[in-house]
Amino acid sequence: MAPGTGPAAAGRGRRLVLLRHAKAEPSGGMSDALRPLALQGRRQSGAVGSALAARGLVPERVLVSSAVRTRQTWDLVRAALGDVPAPDVDVLDEVYDAHPWDVVDLLRGIDERVATVLVVGHEPTMSGTAATLARDDAATAGDLATVRTGLPTAGFAALEVTAWPELAAGAARLLEVVRPPH
Repeated sequence: MAPGTGPAAAGRGRRLVLLRHAKAEPSGGMSDALRPLALQGRRQSGAVGSALAARGLVPERVLVSSAVRTRQTWDLVRAALGDVPAPDVDVLDEVYDAHPWDVVDLLRGIDERVATVLVVGHEPTMSGTAATLARDDAATAGDLATVRTGLPTAGFAALEVTAWPELAAGAARLLEVVRPPH
């Protein structure tokens, strides 16, 4: 999708999707960054891609942690999105060790023409970022409680923001939290 042609261009706002990587194999003595997805995680990733496509949350820009499991999650999500234009993808070490405000700082640098951004990262950063950005709203109190507790593997929070450079605490509307199928 070309910048400026997504939902934001239609006046609905920009969309931010914060996705926790899918289920990974136990460390088994290997470095945390090298842990691959488990079979369950591979299935979860496909379901996430289908869920994003069904909700109109196909990203134009993707920020992915450099860990193996997050890169594998993105690859399988991308395959399940269907026949859509390839987004711009950045694999970043900064997302691997990020704190919520580190993610916010990365997002503030996104081109204003980009309507939908997906971040594929880790806990507690993904839920912490969602909880930081989401404003208190009675209509989404249950979803806000979920992100404050933490996202499950392959769970994601979708938020609406007005402008990437203006991201701040409480500046986004939490649209929904999606849990992976069992």
